[in-house]
Amino acid sequence: MQTDVDIAVVGAGAAGLAAAIFAAETRRDLKVVLLDSARKIGAKILVSGGRRCNVTHERVTPADFHAPHRVVERVLQRFDVQTTVRWFESLGVPLKREPTGKLFPVSNDARTVLSALLRRCSALDVRVMAHHRVQDITPTDTGFRIVHEAGQFTAQRVIMATGGQSLPKTGSDGHGWSIVQRLGHTVTATYPALVPLMLDDTFFHRGLSGISHEVTLTTRVGGKTIDRRAGSLLWTHFGVSGPVVLDASRFWVIANSRGQDAKISIAFLPEQPFEAVDRWLSHAGSNPGPKTVVTTLSQRLPNRVVKALCAYVGEMYGATSTENRDERTNDGLGSTALSQLPRPRRRALTQALTDLPLPVVGDRGWNHAEVTAGGVPLGEVNPHSMVSRKVPGLYLIGEMLDCDGRIGGFNFQWAWSTGHIAGCSVAGGLAGS
Repeated sequence: MQTDVDIAVVGAGAAGLAAAIFAAETRRDLKVVLLDSARKIGAKILVSGGRRCNVTHERVTPADFHAPHRVVERVLQRFDVQTTVRWFESLGVPLKREPTGKLFPVSNDARTVLSALLRRCSALDVRVMAHHRVQDITPTDTGFRIVHEAGQFTAQRVIMATGGQSLPKTGSDGHGWSIVQRLGHTVTATYPALVPLMLDDTFFHRGLSGISHEVTLTTRVGGKTIDRRAGSLLWTHFGVSGPVVLDASRFWVIANSRGQDAKISIAFLPEQPFEAVDRWLSHAGSNPGPKTVVTTLSQRLPNRVVKALCAYVGEMYGATSTENRDERTNDGLGSTALSQLPRPRRRALTQALTDLPLPVVGDRGWNHAEVTAGGVPLGEVNPHSMVSRKVPGLYLIGEMLDCDGRIGGFNFQWAWSTGHIAGCSVAGGLAGS
């Protein structure tokens, strides 16, 4: 029995678009269709990287991903960063490197990336079927029967690229996992990753909304440190965001979801241990001149952050001590001269500067998560082809798999790499039309 199409790619995000393109390039005689549930293709591409689309990073290694490193390495070796850069140049999208190592289109416009991918699909006669949500996939003697909301058709091979659950408004709602589960695959527990965190309203974050600076975050679960990282933090009206928070979020989210005691603390002076900061404050207070706590700390931190921290520490100190309670002002320790700061107060301030607990009460959820932690285990696909080890002729790529990278273009690189491997493998393994 002849099938209607040769290859059906389900999901027209970054991974799906790449897979369809590479399949059609590998065998121009094959009939390739690309289905997506959304009315408009590529919504997640368009909103990524501040609507500029952080295509990849100048250096991508297995250590940048939360997944078995040997498997990730095999995938990245097949389609690395240099190959990605050349591929986008061939599509008419030159990339530029920013100081952080992130690679963006020279145009600074995510639409440039999406338009180039769709143009290439059109040039290769890949049929793009938007607003065609796939409801079920069933193996047949010659391939698969694909049932979608407007009908059904058959395909020799299927590439599943429906993504995870992050940003469900773009069409990525995890529905693809239910399909592959019915076909015999496992799906691990899933969690929002690269997601902003919410803080208790009694904390001082609201007054700092919009301020960004370098910090170190430490995540502890059951009192044991499981992650420590430095980077830029952004204060918001609801809590904290920024690259360092997004990267750290998965550890807190997963542990908290499992009912574990998860805590995150902040060091306002990265890589400066308690004793070093305490010595600095002590020496600064002994130097000549009227130096207040605020003027001293503002040499290293944004002034508004210093004032908020001093007020917070002053209130904490006043709430736990009767010493000099009448001397407290509305700026806490801020207006106090360093030379007149008692040792207990100085050490309390040092403790806050080097390891202040953040009162995290939750995360912003799937609507604000940039990626999903969890999915189909990598052990259930062959990394040399991305073909399923459970269902012959079925391929799984991108965010459907249990592999999430840190922020900075790494998850897009995973999409391009897995899409390339699957597209080339499935087309190269098919007999003639």
